[in-house]
Amino acid sequence: MTLKVSNTSSNNTLNNNYSIAAKKNQAFAQVLQTKQSEINISKHAQRRLDSRNLSLKQEDMNQISSAMDELKNKGSKESLLVYKNMGIIANVQNRTIITAMDMNELGTITNIDSTKFIK
Repeated sequence: MTLKVSNTSSNNTLNNNYSIAAKKNQAFAQVLQTKQSEINISKHAQRRLDSRNLSLKQEDMNQISSAMDELKNKGSKESLLVYKNMGIIANVQNRTIITAMDMNELGTITNIDSTKFIK
């Protein structure tokens, strides 16, 4: 007796389920990548930015994000980012801007392990 296996609806269901799972994994990977590249601004930092009339546009955030990526790859944790007319203290590991100051306030900065000048 010979059994013949043909392309049944269960094979199509498996292929469809695999395709759906692959799409969900890809979507999850995209969301994860986006979240990992986002920069958070602490309430304290936002108040300091506002009180000093300093603003960060999306282009600025992209530049800061790239700098944070570089610093993280080099093992930095707490960094001073000197960008345009401001100094930004950031927790690189958490991708969070902790505080901000204008260039006149940059004097002695402590409790950082690196400095990055962003051009």
